[in-house]
Amino acid sequence: MRLKLLTLALALSALPLAGHSEDLLDAYREARANDPVLSQAEATRLATGEGVNQARAVMLPQLNGAFSLTQQSTGSNLANGTIQGQGHSRTRDLSATLNQSIVDMSQWANLSAAHSQASAQDSTYEASLQNLYVRVTTAYFSVLTSQDALVFAKANEDAYKEAYDQADQRFKVGLSAVTDVYQAKSYYELAKAQTIAAQNTLNDAKEALTQITGKPVTDLKKLREDLPLAPPNPADPDAWVQSALKTNATVQASQYSVQAAEHSIDAARAGHLPTLSASVSRGKDTTWLENGSSNVRGNGDYGTTVGLQVNIPIFSGGATQSRVRQSIYQRDEAQDSLESTRRQVVRDTLNFYRSVLAGISQVEANKASVDSGQKALEATRAGFDVGTQTMLNVLNAIQTLTQAESSYSQSRHQLVLDQLELKQSAGSIDLKDMETVNAMLQ
Repeated sequence: MRLKLLTLALALSALPLAGHSEDLLDAYREARANDPVLSQAEATRLATGEGVNQARAVMLPQLNGAFSLTQQSTGSNLANGTIQGQGHSRTRDLSATLNQSIVDMSQWANLSAAHSQASAQDSTYEASLQNLYVRVTTAYFSVLTSQDALVFAKANEDAYKEAYDQADQRFKVGLSAVTDVYQAKSYYELAKAQTIAAQNTLNDAKEALTQITGKPVTDLKKLREDLPLAPPNPADPDAWVQSALKTNATVQASQYSVQAAEHSIDAARAGHLPTLSASVSRGKDTTWLENGSSNVRGNGDYGTTVGLQVNIPIFSGGATQSRVRQSIYQRDEAQDSLESTRRQVVRDTLNFYRSVLAGISQVEANKASVDSGQKALEATRAGFDVGTQTMLNVLNAIQTLTQAESSYSQSRHQLVLDQLELKQSAGSIDLKDMETVNAMLQ
C-alpha cells in the first residue's frame, strides 16, 4: 500500500503544466528583439559598414567654400611727428574650390580594405545570430534541467523523510536498532540541503534566460518523452568538418580580416607612389580704405584658377616604411588568428559529432538505469519489510534512483544541445532547427 513518493513525483514532473506555457520559439522571439549581445553586434556591423562610405568619399569631388574679412589700421605723420589723420583698410575674400583626386593608389586600397572589413563584420554578426539560437536553447534547457533537479531533490527529501519516520517508528517498538534512525536522519538532513541548493540553481537558471530575453520566465514547455535519437546526417565526420571550414561564419569573418590586412599593406606601400589631383577655384578679393570722412574703394573681379598637382614622396623620415612593416605584422596576426579559428572549428565540429553519437547511447543507458533503479528500490524496500535488507540499503537505493533520474534528464537535454551545436559549428544552423527542437516540446 505504500506509495513510492519518488516515482510519483517524477511522473508528475513529466506532465505538461496547466494553462499556457512558453515554448522555445517564444523565448527566441523575445531574445531576438531584446538581447543586448545581438544588438551590440548589429551596431558594430552598421558602424563598420560606414567605413566603406568614408573610404569612397575621399575619392569623390571635394567642394569647399571660404570667406574672410581682415582689417588693418593705417596712419600718416607730419614733419613735427604729429599724426595728420588715421584710418584703416579692409579686405574681403570670397572663394570656392573644387578638388578631385585623379591618381592615388592608397585610396583604392583603403576602399578595398573597408569592403573586406565590412564583410568580416557581416560574418561576425551572422555568427552572433547563429550563436543566439544556441544561447537561447542552452538557457531554456538549463531551466528545464534545473526544474527536474529540483523535483528529484524534493522527491529524494520526501523519500528520505519517509524512511526516517519508518526507522524511528520501528526503533520505538523495538524492531530496529538506533543506528538505522541515525543513518536515515543523516540522509534526510543532507537531502534538505540539496533541495535548497537545487532551488537556488533553478532561480539562477531562470535569471540567465531572462538576461537574454529581457522578460521574466514563466512556465516552460518540457521535452517530450519520445525523444528522436537520430545520428548525425551525413554519418561522416569529415564531411561535417569540410562543411564547417567552408560555411562557418567565424571562419569566414577571419578570412575577410586577412583580406582587409592584405589591402592595408597595399595602401601602406602606395605611400611611396606619386599622386595626382586637380583643382578648380573661383573667387575675388575686395579691398577698400577708410580715412576720416573719405572712403576709397576697389572692387575686385571674379577670377578662376585651374590646376593639376603632382605630389612625389621623397623622404618622410621612415614613416612610410614603418607603416608597411606594421601592416605586414598585422596581416601575419590575422593569418595566425584565421589558422587558430580553423583549428578550433575542426576540433569543435568533431567533438560535437562524437558527442551526439555518445549522447544517444547515454540517453538509452540512463533510461535503462532509471528502470533498473525503480525496480531495485521496490525490491530493497520489500526486503527491508521482511528483514533481509537494512535501512542503509534502502537509503542507498533511493539515492541511486535519484542520481539515475538526474542523469537521464541531463543527457536528454544535452543531446539536443549537442545536435544544435554541431550544426552551428558547421555553419548550417538556422531558424528551422529551432522549430525542429520546438516540435519536441509538450
